[in-house]
Parts: sequence; C-alpha cells; structure tokens
Amino acid sequence: MKKFDFLTRDQLCNYFKLGSIRNTNKILNRLSSYLNSFRDGYQSIYYLSKEGRLYVDCEKVRKKGGNIQHTIMRNEFWLFYGCPHDWRSEIKVSDQKTNVIVDAMFTKSLRYHFLEVDHLQPMKENRTKIKRYKDLYINGSLARTLQHFPTIVWLTTTELRRKQLLEECKELPSVKVYTFNEIK
Repeated sequence: MKKFDFLTRDQLCNYFKLGSIRNTNKILNRLSSYLNSFRDGYQSIYYLSKEGRLYVDCEKVRKKGGNIQHTIMRNEFWLFYGCPHDWRSEIKVSDQKTNVIVDAMFTKSLRYHFLEVDHLQPMKENRTKIKRYKDLYINGSLARTLQHFPTIVWLTTTELRRKQLLEECKELPSVKVYTFNEIK
C-alpha cells in the first residue's frame, strides 16, 4: 500500500494470492485499523490510514480525489506485467532541453519501458506528451544514457483512443498500446 497509494480489493487479492473474495474481505477487515476504504462503482478501494502510515513509516498522505482511477489503472498494469521489481511511479525524465514526467518506469527483458496512463485526459495533453517523447528521441541523449530508447507503453480506455495513440506515436521506435479491459 505504501508503494502504490490505492489498490482495489481484487488487486490485493491477486497480488497476495488471498484466494476467495470472502477470505480477502476477512483479511482486510482484520487490517481495518491500518486501512481506509471507499466504494467506487462496484469496487472497494483501499489506502493507508493514519495508523497504517505510522506502522509502515509512510509520510505521504493519500486522499480521495479525481486521480484515483488513474492510479488504479497504473497498478493494474503493474500486476498485468508481472509485478516488475524495479517499478517506479511518477519519474521525471529529462535531457536538459525536454522534460517528461513518466507515470511509471520499469524494465522488462533488459529494456526500459515508460508507462503512460490515459484515463480522462484530453487527447491534446497526450499529443503534447508524445511530442516531448519525440523530442527526446530526436535529441538522442536519453537513448545514450539508457543504452536504448525506451518502449513507450500506453494504457487507455477505448479502442478509438488506442488507434489515435498509435497514429500519434508512429514516429517513435517502440510503442505498445493496451486497453484497460484487455489487461483486467
């Protein structure tokens, strides 16, 4: 919980292999003094309470807000990709001219991957971010630093958005686009 901010009951169940929903609910109930939760649609979302933050020595206070589904999607991708051990969220990448804040950075098969989650942001924001990635690619210093240009991985909500993102990213060397339903 400290590392991932918000997790759904199903994500906790899958990661910790807790078995049935009933067993997962029982375990989460026992941890209720360390966790806060709320309902979002059909799912329960958990995060650390004040007592939980003290127990695991976490200073970051999490609050319900509009960015939670973005975080849930990012965490679902972490589970989908096999829980990469070097996963880092919200990383600033720069080559002195261009800056990009990557939703998550990890390695798979000795290659760096940058994850971008497209939940509700306008396509204009995505195009701006893609332009920054193109600038980083053209400049080449990121590729020299990492020994290769990273694979840009998008997680989006619809097939239409997938097609738009693939079209916008066609000048980048390695791009993958998944829909959220595809990885659940």
